[in-house]
Amino acid sequence: MDKLVFKHLKITRGYFIKNVESLSKEIVNVQPDGFNNTIQWHIGHVLTVAEQFMLGFPHKTTYLPANYIELFGNGTKPADWKEDVPTVDKLIIELKDQLVRLQQIPAERLNETLEKPFMGLETFGELAGLTLMHEANHLGQIQAMKRIIEQTGVKN
Repeated sequence: MDKLVFKHLKITRGYFIKNVESLSKEIVNVQPDGFNNTIQWHIGHVLTVAEQFMLGFPHKTTYLPANYIELFGNGTKPADWKEDVPTVDKLIIELKDQLVRLQQIPAERLNETLEKPFMGLETFGELAGLTLMHEANHLGQIQAMKRIIEQTGVKN
């Protein structure tokens, strides 16, 4: 089972990166009607949340800049951005680097009990499952946004 979780992380992240790399740079900062964020935000959000859930960001890991919480954390939105935001290309590099670090998590860690249950989850392995679901959900949002932007011709 442990190998399966890490295999799913690799497959899901690989598919996420493949989809993001295929996006036109003209659409990543477009926020279509009915959506709260941009594609660029979704990419940064997936990166930031995976770092929080799986690697303890910002307290236990410093691989990402601390301001990613303010840019991409839950409840944030591009309309509130006041500082320079990392490019999609930089976020893609960070997603790839993060996958390497995720693959280095010891399998036995999946059985560890969380210090405090999170959303009804009690083990680190259950949190890994939530991370997978979260990433797949945001990939669906990105794919939907891409289709709407391309069909409506909305520009940045």
